[in-house]
Formats: sequence, structure tokens, C-alpha cells
Amino acid sequence: MIGTLTNTATIIAGTLAGALLHRGITEKYKQTLYDGLGLASLGIGLNATITHFPQSEYPVLFILSIALGSVAGTALDIDGRFKRLVNRHSKSGDGKHLADGLSTAILLYCIGPLSMLGPVISALKGDHTFLFTNATLDFVSSMIFASTYGIGMVLAAPVLFCWQGMFYVVAKVSSSAVSDAPMAELLILGGLMITASGLSLLNLKDCKVLNMLPSLLVPVVWFLLRSLF
Repeated sequence: MIGTLTNTATIIAGTLAGALLHRGITEKYKQTLYDGLGLASLGIGLNATITHFPQSEYPVLFILSIALGSVAGTALDIDGRFKRLVNRHSKSGDGKHLADGLSTAILLYCIGPLSMLGPVISALKGDHTFLFTNATLDFVSSMIFASTYGIGMVLAAPVLFCWQGMFYVVAKVSSSAVSDAPMAELLILGGLMITASGLSLLNLKDCKVLNMLPSLLVPVVWFLLRSLF
């Protein structure tokens, strides 16, 4: 798991570096960073979704997934609970902003081709190229996030480690469990969520992206049932 460990370490290092610059950045530059992160999120998200559309075996599955998942997430109030939890433990009083930053960062770090396919390739072939590339991108992103939202962004690192570790372990146990079909559906949904995060960062629309997270379970359940019947 050297690739995942490297990726996690670069997020921690980037966050620490960005946090050191936090106080020296004026409000107008922070707004510029918000806008840059928003545009980057839109680009990454749309690219992930559009690129993987041709690989989808069920073109309407992502619509069903986002609908069912969003309803479930809204009923559970995942977004609200997360923001209240972060706000409760935030000493700076910027809990709302930190929660927004963490939700966006976690999606950018975790829901993407490099972060999802990287651990699989690392486990099956011993090739860490994808994860090393992802680590470089995340280092830069984490610096920007931390300079905007503060040191609390380091909490995204253990989430990434657990996420990539899950794919690594599953790939080691059963390569068929992470086949191209379900992976394509997950990447389409992940791209949509990252795009929604970009809209939130640009103050165009608060999509409450965390409420959409249960959507990722729908394709998993679908392909599991299909394999059984």
C-alpha cells in the first residue's frame, strides 16, 4: 500500500504547508481561491462523468441512483449532521466553512479515476503510477484548501486512506468485485457530485452534496443483485 500511504502523506504535508500561509492571505485572495477551486471542481467532475458515460451498461442507472440516494441522504440529513458536528468542534468559529471545505476536498480526493483505480492497479499489478500521480495533484489541492479553510482540512487524509485502502483490500481478495462496469457507474456519479461541489464553491447553488453520498451504494447493490440472479 505504498501508493496510498504516499497519497495520504502528501495531503498531510500539503495541508500543513497551506495552513502556514492561512493568515497571510487577505479576503480578496481567499475569494479568488474559492473561485479557482470551484472551477477546478467543475472541470474535474464533468470530465469524470462525460468520459465514463460510454462505458455505462445501464445509461439510466445513474439517474435512479442519484434520485434514490439523494432522497435517502436528505431523510438522514447527512449534510446537516456533518456541518453541525464540525461546527461543534471548531474552535475558530468557521465551522461552516470548514465543513464545506472538508466535504468538497473529500470528494475531490476520493471520487476520481486515479483515486479509485489507482489502489486496484496497485494491488493487482504492483504499479503505483496512478497513485503517485494522484498524490502530486492532491498535494497542490490540499495546500489551496488549507490556505482557505485552515488546518482542519487534515481530517480529509484519514478518510482518503480508508477509502483507497478499501479498494486495495477488495482488489486483493477478489478482482471481479471491482470490474469495469460498476466502477464506471461509480465514476459517473462521483463526477456529478464533484460538479455539484463546484457549484457550491462558486455560490451558484448549494446542492448539499453530502446528502447524495448514499447514491454510491445503489450501483453496488444493483450489480451485486445481478450477479446473484
